[in-house]
Amino acid sequence: MSSTENGAEASARETGRPSPKVPERPHPVTLREVAEAAGVSTATVSLVVNKKKDARIAEETRRRVTDAIRTLGYRPNAMAKTLVSGTSKFIGLVADGVATTPFAGQIIHGAQDEAWKHGYALLIANTEGNGELEQDAIAMMLEYKVRGILYSTWFHRQTDIPPPLREADFVLVNCFSNEQGARAVVPDEVQGGRSATELLLAHGHRRIAFINATIPAPAKDGRLAGYRQALGNAGIPFDPDLVMEAYPDQEGGYRATAGLLQRGAPAVFCYNDRMAMGLYDGLREHGLAIPGDVAVVGFDNQEVIAAHLRPPLSTVALPHYELGAAGVRVLLGIDPAPGGPAKIHCPAVERASVQVQAHA
Repeated sequence: MSSTENGAEASARETGRPSPKVPERPHPVTLREVAEAAGVSTATVSLVVNKKKDARIAEETRRRVTDAIRTLGYRPNAMAKTLVSGTSKFIGLVADGVATTPFAGQIIHGAQDEAWKHGYALLIANTEGNGELEQDAIAMMLEYKVRGILYSTWFHRQTDIPPPLREADFVLVNCFSNEQGARAVVPDEVQGGRSATELLLAHGHRRIAFINATIPAPAKDGRLAGYRQALGNAGIPFDPDLVMEAYPDQEGGYRATAGLLQRGAPAVFCYNDRMAMGLYDGLREHGLAIPGDVAVVGFDNQEVIAAHLRPPLSTVALPHYELGAAGVRVLLGIDPAPGGPAKIHCPAVERASVQVQAHA
């Protein structure tokens, strides 16, 4: 007798009420039960379940089998089908911190939605940068014979390909490798920097500062290149004195305020939204209004920051959702893989920090 049954009987003795019957857990419907219900052999059910269209099975027999499957609620053994086909309907996603990063978690959302569109489910492993856990996660996915693996980092950077990953069909997401043939999808940082600067140019600004990051990264180089391109396209000479560097957080943006004011630029593009948030504080301390005195543009479109600053911050969005979706499409061969990383467009989001609001 189980401990649950013993506990129920003891309770019944204490209360004088009959013990409740512990419900039996339903067992999975078997292939044999479907065959008996349809009046056919298990081999016939197997052919129908596996959609063997070339099998010589009468249409009436197929109908009886499918009716029995539906009535009984039979679920095919996915692992058995995987052993036969050599692959599964799973796509793996191994990430170093995407699942715990609010805005970067959109990578998972995009990959999951795109996988479902094509009949696949996503297996997700969040490793928090633990190398041993990463190796185990990839090994597990290989054992499940996943269709392929997306390998993602929470910020755009160059990465080393883990050796077990080479045993699978894989695509790097939000990261890249210089190894020949390594497929990757990354944000178009150059286009993003260009679009951010164009938001300010569109409002007539000609003297535009750029507060870049101090930390080496593809985003640092790409956004600067985009800034220079936008100025060049507008016929404005590049002035290196208008480019400053600061630590890419709120405090870094705040500390950059004095340097910006010394340069006398009425418009500024910040490397990210957190720096722009710090700059807002610094400008206000100097009695300056945004955008009346200084127009400000950020980068990332972190909703918890950009949309809730006063005035709301114009910015450029990192396309995390589309990165995840594009990674699945490249993996499945729906999107062709270019010679280098596929670059995903970073859309501009214009808000009130670049334009003076009309008064009612």
